[in-house]
Amino acid sequence: MAAILFSSLLVLFIVGVPVAFSMGFASVLAMTNGGISLQVVIQRVFSSLDSFPLMAIPFFILAGNIMEHSGISQRLIQLANSLVGRMTGGLGMVTVLTAMFFASISGSSAATTAAIGSILIPAMTKRSFPKPFSTSVQAVSGELGVIIPPSIPMIIFALSAGTAISIGDLFLAGVGPGLLISVSLMLTIYFVSKKNGYGRKEMSAEEQAEEARLMSWSGRLHAFRQAILPLLMPVIILGGIYGGVFTPTEAAAVAVGYALVLGMFVYRTLDYIKMMDILRGSVMSTAVIMLIIGNDGLLGWVLTAEKVPSLVAGWFVSISDSPIVFLLLVNLLLLFIGMFLETGASIVIVAPILTPVAMQFGIDPIHFGIIIIVNLAVGMVTPPIGVNLFVACQIAGLRIEQIMKSMLPFYLVLLIDILLVTYLPQISLWLPALFKQ
Repeated sequence: MAAILFSSLLVLFIVGVPVAFSMGFASVLAMTNGGISLQVVIQRVFSSLDSFPLMAIPFFILAGNIMEHSGISQRLIQLANSLVGRMTGGLGMVTVLTAMFFASISGSSAATTAAIGSILIPAMTKRSFPKPFSTSVQAVSGELGVIIPPSIPMIIFALSAGTAISIGDLFLAGVGPGLLISVSLMLTIYFVSKKNGYGRKEMSAEEQAEEARLMSWSGRLHAFRQAILPLLMPVIILGGIYGGVFTPTEAAAVAVGYALVLGMFVYRTLDYIKMMDILRGSVMSTAVIMLIIGNDGLLGWVLTAEKVPSLVAGWFVSISDSPIVFLLLVNLLLLFIGMFLETGASIVIVAPILTPVAMQFGIDPIHFGIIIIVNLAVGMVTPPIGVNLFVACQIAGLRIEQIMKSMLPFYLVLLIDILLVTYLPQISLWLPALFKQ
């Protein structure tokens, strides 16, 4: 049954069948071959979706979409510009810092890339940054959307891993790696810009005066006041979860209410037509994710029945009983998978198989979840399926091959970040441990 499952799954992937339908159809073929009643299909799919924590996904998607359409991008950019705009490669650093701010609101990589890329890619190009470099900076910055909490892939991992994992702990564990990647990207932008003389265009007297005003202490304070309300959202979410005020699912509903208040009554940028578009887009995104999760529940049931996780664990142990070697192989596997599959689909496929194996090697499941998400986040900026590359290139009007040279230093830095996150677990675990004291 396992052989039919994997062979049919591979064939369906190759011919381009969507991941959700591939998982479901391959599972049905394997069950039919094994003589299992197809009534189990409906039972397992329904059981997979009959989960209260799963409600956090549509709420966080809706909250992120509301904030994205509430006109907060410019506020976050102004704040980031007031902090690092004067430095060498300043606008590139502004892109990373703004992405970090926006990631703490949206929970989506593509949304982060699209929301700020349409403003900052033209701004960087105008300031004499080459367009391919500006596009690369935006693409790699966007991956912070799934690493810094709240993160939709973290919720998917917690529900797919096959063991009890706290969504709140995963959220906290993403802070350290998110900061590490942000700082490393900003340093890369600084050195590349310094070496190549990027961003040194002479400004007019008016532009210089505006920059001086923005970067004065009074200007920074004004920018902070403008951005403080959106930036309070992650504080409310994490503070409420760890303060025992509400569960992660309830936190997601609170985030929706907070976003609505900001968009409709504070900034007054939302109206009926915009809300209909936001709701429509949120429903579509939720439906795709739920379809994947439902079929993943069926696939996971077949894998468990065939003892695939135990077989995979035995295979890894036969290669080496070292967790160092295991994690190296997992990183290589995830980087390869991330090149071809969407992040959510990748998680629901690998998490139930690899997480029990990792726990047998003594690896903390929270740490392992962050390893999976960071690797797959890098997959968002690697061809041929890197969604951030497509979004950023579409904004810039470039082809992916035109930015590959500019991407090379970022790929090197991201690989170093992956190794640091993998082999220094305290980068991920220090904050959850701090809150448990």
